[in-house]
Amino acid sequence: MKVKVFTILPEIFPGFLGVSLTGKALAEGKWSLTTINIRDYAFDRYGSVDDTPSGGGAGMIMRADVLGEALAKNYNKGVLLNMSPRGIPFSQQMAHQLAQEDELNIICSRFEGVDERVLEEYKAIDVSLGDYVLTGGEQAAMIMLDAVIRLLPDVLGNSASIQDESFEGGLLEYPQYTRPTEWKGHKIPEVLLSGHHQKINDWRKAQSEIITEQRRPDLWKKYLELK
Repeated sequence: MKVKVFTILPEIFPGFLGVSLTGKALAEGKWSLTTINIRDYAFDRYGSVDDTPSGGGAGMIMRADVLGEALAKNYNKGVLLNMSPRGIPFSQQMAHQLAQEDELNIICSRFEGVDERVLEEYKAIDVSLGDYVLTGGEQAAMIMLDAVIRLLPDVLGNSASIQDESFEGGLLEYPQYTRPTEWKGHKIPEVLLSGHHQKINDWRKAQSEIITEQRRPDLWKKYLELK
């Protein structure tokens, strides 16, 4: 997978994507990263990329002509995403869909956002990590990429581990335990030590259902509708 990131802070990347499993995958060429500094396409000697909002209001807006020039010179094909609080909520399902793409292009919005015209011109898709606002899209882009890259072939040591994770199958993950069997008076549930695979699977499924119902009623409702 080829990843291009449009940002005014290219020095942030690859950040934590350059270590652990994603970093190893980057070094092995399972995915590549190119950062495009939007300031390089500014029209003045100050590298200005923003201006005041048309119609008034607080903050600054990323200019369509500057960002548009960066896209015109560097965006060739593949899906184009814009990290924005107003976007489509990012999900595990979307991570799987993006992991099938050969090329991902990501705009890291800053200030009060991006001039709508450049998003319309390049058919960019707004994507949000959640109902909160960050100082910029760089942090959000890295988190999204982490979720996507780990789904690429041979990035995880054991690909089977993906199958039982939270959000796979519509439920949150069940509790996990390991040695020692007793710690500060807390014991591993007996069923997990029984060696009876069907009983273990049934227990894990029941625990996932309980946790999902308690913590994410929105997911629980969807799960019940699909049963």
